[in-house]
Amino acid sequence: MATTVYSVEEVTLQDGSIVKLKPLSIKELRKFMAVITKTSQVTEQAESLDLLIDACGVALEGQLPNLVKDRDALEAALDIPTINRILEVCGGIKMDADNADLTQAAVLAGMN
Repeated sequence: MATTVYSVEEVTLQDGSIVKLKPLSIKELRKFMAVITKTSQVTEQAESLDLLIDACGVALEGQLPNLVKDRDALEAALDIPTINRILEVCGGIKMDADNADLTQAAVLAGMN
């Protein structure tokens, strides 16, 4: 019998959509990290938040492709605690003091 080495967490988005969060595959993680690394280069709150939303879009596009394609709908479906949880579960990134670059991005976005 196969053993799963990761946990799956069900989360309800603001629009009522239910997603199952789990670590991203290597292919998805490369795309996710390409977005996340840009957060260290931003200086404005809106730009930082946009990048975090983009990263969530990467994490959710396999389950909710129509939601991810519609930026307004994606933004309406997300809130700060959910963004933080998606980043942590799917990308392995915890928004805390141990991760200075992302913490700075979170502060710029008014998230910490």
